[in-house]
Amino acid sequence: MSFTRSQAAVLTRRLRETRRFIQVVAGPRQVGKTTLVRHVVEGLRIAARFASSDEPTLRGRDWIEQQWEAARLEAGDAGKRGAVLVIDEIQKISNWSETVKRLWDEDTHTKSPLKVVVVGSAPLLISRGLTESLAGRFELLHLPHWSYSEMHSAFGWNLEQYLYYGGYPGSAPLIRDEQRWKRYVLDSLIETTISRDVLLLSRVDKPAMLHRLFELGCRHSGQILSYTKMLGQLQDAGNSTTLAHYLDLLAGAGMVSGLQKFAGEPVRQRGSSPKLQVFNTALMTAQSGYTLKEAASDHEYWGRVVESAVGAHLANAAAAGECEVFYWRDRGVEVDFIVRSGNSVAAIEVKSGRSPNARSGLVAFGAAFKLQRKLLVGGDGIALEAFLSRPVQFWVKRNKVKKE
Repeated sequence: MSFTRSQAAVLTRRLRETRRFIQVVAGPRQVGKTTLVRHVVEGLRIAARFASSDEPTLRGRDWIEQQWEAARLEAGDAGKRGAVLVIDEIQKISNWSETVKRLWDEDTHTKSPLKVVVVGSAPLLISRGLTESLAGRFELLHLPHWSYSEMHSAFGWNLEQYLYYGGYPGSAPLIRDEQRWKRYVLDSLIETTISRDVLLLSRVDKPAMLHRLFELGCRHSGQILSYTKMLGQLQDAGNSTTLAHYLDLLAGAGMVSGLQKFAGEPVRQRGSSPKLQVFNTALMTAQSGYTLKEAASDHEYWGRVVESAVGAHLANAAAAGECEVFYWRDRGVEVDFIVRSGNSVAAIEVKSGRSPNARSGLVAFGAAFKLQRKLLVGGDGIALEAFLSRPVQFWVKRNKVKKE
């Protein structure tokens, strides 16, 4: 499908090169990671071994060694072309990176032609293993939620469908039956991600609180909430440190993040009240109780969906390492999103019907930070469909923006 073209090209090029790095493919659930890897490996037409650790109670580090040894034999039989070992759901094996590091270093010493791809559903959990044990030995390929252009190209969705149904390709065949679509998102995506990618693999002392925090993040996506206010709504006696940690876990799983205030100083940014932001609008609409028609008819709610779709577009780019995303607020005026990529900074305001004075925040921010790049999305600014159809780098780093 169209969404895999750029990522597939990158992975294909890397695997065709002389064995250099472990290839790590990571991203949220149900964005096509395994499909992408199979497509690329099969296209290379070299010996390959696929193994999945999807049953964590039956898999361990000895299992990795068994799979690795079998792949070594295949690589030896294949001659100079070598072979590829693909291990799926790698994060479900405790201390997996230590075993992979040892085996990889053994192969490096013996000049084995075996190439290795590891695949995982929880970027935050995978990254721990990478940074702890595999520094200098891997390349990361991040697969985010599908964008509007990808869903439009693959399934013919219009903008309204994308805003409501979000960017889960597996859900596309179900949208003719909205109740069935909602059950799929709630049971197969949300519940499975929280229970298997977060609670099972991280220490969470208050799982019920994490569940409620996720629901709160979806319900208030696009809104700035202090940790004190969140604790009040969660009716929990926890603390802001715990909430911030749980938000990090949810962000690592590609679900909900807490954007920090842009202040120019990292310490001040981290201490600010977060702006809640979903990575996929399906996470909020599936829980809303609205049908697509009802959601689009509620102008206040639909405005939040529109703003969250823009935020999700930016947040997914940030998760892939393309940029950083913040919000800004000062003395009663605010800007929905501040995007920083290298030395380039752009202020982005979404005119969704919820923000009648959208331009005032852009003017105030521009004056405070001597900013020239101010983007208004929607209304008489950049068309929403056009904004979502382009990669974030296009808007942040282009030399000239016609509509500001």
